Amino acid sequence: MLQRRLPPPVQYVLLLLSPFFFWGTAMVALKGVVPHTTPFFMAAIRLLPAGGLILVAAALSGRPQPRGLKAWSWIALFAIVDGTLFQGFLALGLQDTGAGLGSVLIDSQPLLVALLSAWFFGEYIGLWGGLGLLLGLIGISAIGLPEHWLMALLTLDSTLSSPTSSVTMGQSLSLGEGMMLLASLAMALGTVMMPKVSQHVDPVVATGWHAILGAIPLFGLSWGWETQPWQDLTLSDWGALAYATVFGTAIAYGLFFNFAAQGNLTSLSSLTFFTPVFALLFGYWLLGEILTPVQMAGATLTLGSVYLIERRQKLPRLSWPGSREQVTPSSSPSSPRGETPISPSSGPPAASR
Repeated sequence: MLQRRLPPPVQYVLLLLSPFFFWGTAMVALKGVVPHTTPFFMAAIRLLPAGGLILVAAALSGRPQPRGLKAWSWIALFAIVDGTLFQGFLALGLQDTGAGLGSVLIDSQPLLVALLSAWFFGEYIGLWGGLGLLLGLIGISAIGLPEHWLMALLTLDSTLSSPTSSVTMGQSLSLGEGMMLLASLAMALGTVMMPKVSQHVDPVVATGWHAILGAIPLFGLSWGWETQPWQDLTLSDWGALAYATVFGTAIAYGLFFNFAAQGNLTSLSSLTFFTPVFALLFGYWLLGEILTPVQMAGATLTLGSVYLIERRQKLPRLSWPGSREQVTPSSSPSSPRGETPISPSSGPPAASR
């Protein structure tokens, strides 16, 4: 039915955006569960069933299981970084981080992915990509940071440098925000690792096993440090956990890392800027939260940043200030190492057709 109503490029755009929609809405769902449970249990109970669902789907589609020590070694490393560390830091950060600021911090990882991908894989960023990343950072900051901070920064308010202000900001940027930044770093490392992991094992299968193996240390931490974390969970809490497990983890992770294994990491990761936008829209539609003019401007900048990063190889290639390089639009290079940039015009990866 979907194929009859929507052209293939539109279907691909919806598929490409779906992980970020699920992540944004799952954050809202999990926020309501936080007061009734503990962080390590919440992270583990989200990962383990999701990994099982992904492996069942992989088996039904005939995807091969890992073979050899090298394949399992990469899966184990991937599980520690993007399973245990990412989900653990994320759950810890949710304990005392506001939804807006938390989204800003954790969704800063495209900046790290772009830098790491350029370093390890030689992915092209260019002036347009750099401008897009900067606009994205400004946009998500406008969405999530307190407006009085933004106004003070724009007006160069001297009170920001006063001892009292430093103490207040230091108290605000405390343990929760630090955990979110560590989660962002872990996700960025996991994203950059996926092309290497996919050389030894199917990316969807690797995603399933990484969720299961990554949940084991989290269950161990929960057993050792937390006491009956399930006893205060309500029926709606279990429903929120189920949504975060099935849609926010199993489906979102499977799609994201399948794209990451086959496409341009900088382009794909830039779409993470959509996550706080989806979270805010979801909160507005269902919870009656109002977007301020500053947040609307931030959402607009975020969308513009994604366009610039996605189209950076098709826009006229401008040289950096001071450079003598002269390149016309027609000579814009293709993605390095034969990678296909992830954009609506490029169509889905071959394995997804």
